[in-house]
Amino acid sequence: MKRLILTISTMIIVLALAIWWLGEKYMEIDFPTRIIISAGASVFSGLISYLMFRGEKD
Repeated sequence: MKRLILTISTMIIVLALAIWWLGEKYMEIDFPTRIIISAGASVFSGLISYLMFRGEKD
């Protein structure tokens, strides 16, 4: 359960930072495209963090 909480929180942080950064640096990209790029980055970081945060064995 702890692994899933860390993964979801990482995804939310990456999503928020990606939307902010793309809006700040690349204003010429329209908003729906920025959302798609940010969602892809969020899913990719979630997958990586899920695989890297291995659960502790009892």
